[in-house]
Amino acid sequence: MTSLKGKKIWITGASGGLGQAIAEVCARRGASLVLIARSEEKLEKTASRCLTIGAGQAAVYPFDLSKTSEVPDFVYRVLEAEGNVDVLVNNAGFGLFETLEKTEEDVIKGMFDVNVLSLILMSRGVLPAMERHGSGHIVNIASQAGKIATPKSTIYAATKHAVLGFSNSLRMETADRGILVTTVNPGPIDTNFFDSAEPSGSYASKVKKWMLSPQKVAEKTVDSFFTGTREINLPGWMNAASRVYALAPGAVERIGKKGFNQK
Repeated sequence: MTSLKGKKIWITGASGGLGQAIAEVCARRGASLVLIARSEEKLEKTASRCLTIGAGQAAVYPFDLSKTSEVPDFVYRVLEAEGNVDVLVNNAGFGLFETLEKTEEDVIKGMFDVNVLSLILMSRGVLPAMERHGSGHIVNIASQAGKIATPKSTIYAATKHAVLGFSNSLRMETADRGILVTTVNPGPIDTNFFDSAEPSGSYASKVKKWMLSPQKVAEKTVDSFFTGTREINLPGWMNAASRVYALAPGAVERIGKKGFNQK
């Protein structure tokens, strides 16, 4: 277990789910945390928990990342207050499992705002600070949905494809500046993500036995800090399927049609 003492870790979507799990793993390794999400009350609970288990600091910054026009100023204000950022974990995001024609325009826009545009703007905002220090790490939480799209995930899959494309390009841009870029591509995680993505609970109940533990994903994510890891793909069998899909997408879509249509 690598110590993170003296490191400042920013985490978006830190009020619950995977973001909270990542914050707790960082706290146990002694990191100083900058916790970002909409709910101040939930952030305070995460911060309190992190301080009790070893965090050097746990600063709370309530902010709605769907307000993309305000993101650059928000990043500036946090940098002014905190002075540095060693790792930015862009974890905030949401999904909705619905056919395209039933997906409202405001949901489409909101998903791109939170999942893609705010992630890009947060990354752009911290780059100058990381470059001044000659090091830094941007970790973008994407999804296996960014590699294998499925029905009723048109918008969510599109946002995660965008995150992967953005990350792959940014990784090459920053390679000679000491700034690392990693994508984390998990399959379904046992969090409250599905409460809003599929309120009926039908899909979640079908895939429950295959869901990843948020703690496992968090450990793998934090283990990648400062290592130069390009991607983390979980679970292994789903990553293998995405590799086959890249080579023979038509065949995978035919063979996997029944499973893909479980939503």
